Amino acid sequence: MATVTGIFEETTLRRADASPAPGAVSWPAVLAGAVAAAALSLILLVLGTGLGLSVVSPWATRDASPQAIGWATIAWIAFMALASSGLGGYIAGRLRVRWLSVHLDEVYFRDTAHGFLAWAVATLLTAAVLTSAIGTIVGAGAKAGAGVASAGVQAVGQAAQSMAGAAGSTQDLAYDLDPLFRGPAGGPATAAPDASFATTRDELARIFRNEMQGDALSVENTRYIGQVVSQRTGLAQQEAEARVTATFDAARKRFQQAEAKARAVADQARKAGAKTALWIFVSLLLGAFFASLMATYGGRRRDMY
Repeated sequence: MATVTGIFEETTLRRADASPAPGAVSWPAVLAGAVAAAALSLILLVLGTGLGLSVVSPWATRDASPQAIGWATIAWIAFMALASSGLGGYIAGRLRVRWLSVHLDEVYFRDTAHGFLAWAVATLLTAAVLTSAIGTIVGAGAKAGAGVASAGVQAVGQAAQSMAGAAGSTQDLAYDLDPLFRGPAGGPATAAPDASFATTRDELARIFRNEMQGDALSVENTRYIGQVVSQRTGLAQQEAEARVTATFDAARKRFQQAEAKARAVADQARKAGAKTALWIFVSLLLGAFFASLMATYGGRRRDMY
């Protein structure tokens, strides 16, 4: 009887002293780790932008190659993911509520889940809240860095647009039309430009632009432009037509080369975008794994004290 009474009293005391079991997820620790990870990501992004701009300075005598810059960017993105996610996971695991009556395997699982949740919240926080700040930082750096190489790309793009008949009447073909109206020996033309000369140039530019979509200048247009050139330069009709054909072929070749360069630039941009997206995906996976791992380590350190 006494033994039963003792067991009853001991059970009563344990129930009276026991506090409510904490929840499986310690959200304050998760949020603290997520904020720390997002803040460190922003800091490392600013540092990476500064280091990148020092490499592509327009005043440098020898800049780094695009391949070297690309691999350096990939390495820095991976480092950012590991450092920020590791810090966030460690803080989430170290600050979480201590579980005294939970099995060790369950503790490891919960610590891992805390690290993963801290990484997930930090990723969403960075995408939702820090987008404007990151865009401002990257945009300022991109304007300074991309300004060095944008002039050449814009020139190629404008040349390709002019081939398709974009804007402008004779401005896009002025360089190609000028040789048509030179004299027999390459000197000034016989007839001085008059009021109708601008209209004539516009008409020839439209003919050139439309005929560039085909393989060669038609016989009718060759004869007509040859007559115009003959009247203004004093060349014979046959010589004028030969000049028209040579000028058209040179212009068509130049614009085809410009179009090929523009397409190559666009293809390189597409490949670079795909590669960047792939490595960002890999860095996110690395961040999730490292955050979970560091949360487990942080939880072990927490339970040691």
